[in-house]
Amino acid sequence: MTDKKADIFNAGRELFYSKGFKDTNVSDIAKLAGIGVGTFYNYYSSKEELFLEVFLKENEDLKKRLFESVDLNDDPVTFVTKILTKNTEEMNSNLILKEWYNRELFSKLEQYFYKHDGLSSIDELMKSGKLELVRQWKAEGKMRKDIDDEMICAIFDSIQYIDIHKFDIGLQYYPKILYYITEFVMKGLTDCPKQD
Repeated sequence: MTDKKADIFNAGRELFYSKGFKDTNVSDIAKLAGIGVGTFYNYYSSKEELFLEVFLKENEDLKKRLFESVDLNDDPVTFVTKILTKNTEEMNSNLILKEWYNRELFSKLEQYFYKHDGLSSIDELMKSGKLELVRQWKAEGKMRKDIDDEMICAIFDSIQYIDIHKFDIGLQYYPKILYYITEFVMKGLTDCPKQD
C-alpha cells in the first residue's frame, strides 16, 4: 500500500468502526486521511470498495486473535465452543464485522470475500494449527481415531459454510443453530469408540 492508500484505509477503518458503514461517507474518510475527495477516488472507486477491503482485514485479524486467545489444553468441545462464542460476540459488537448481517451489503461482502480468497487467507492462518490440534486430541484419546485428520479439518471447515445461509435460516435463529450444530458435530467427533 502506498502511504496515501494506507492513510485512506486506516481512516476508513477508524470511521467504519466508530460510525458503521451507512453513517460513514467519503468526505469524512478523506478529511480524516488528510486528502481531498478526488484523491480518495484515485485509490478506491467507492466507499463500498474500501469497506470490503477493511472488512476482509478486520475478519482476518479477528480469526488471529481468536486462535491466540483460546487454551489449547481445553477439551475439543470446550475449545471449539469458546471460539464460536467469542467469534459471535465480536461479530455482534464490532460495527465493521456486524455488516456481515446486513442483508443489503451481505451479497457484495460475500462475493468480495470469496473473490479475494478470504477463506483461504483465514484457513492458511489456522490450517497447520488446526491439523496439529486434531492430531494432539487424537493422541490424547479426546477425538475419534477412525476419521482421517484431513476429514476432521474439512468437517470443521464445513461448519463455517452454514454462515452463507444465515438469511435462509433466519437471523433470529442463526446464532443458536450454528452453536447447536457445532456442539452436535463436536460431540460426534469426540465420542471415541472403545478399543478392545
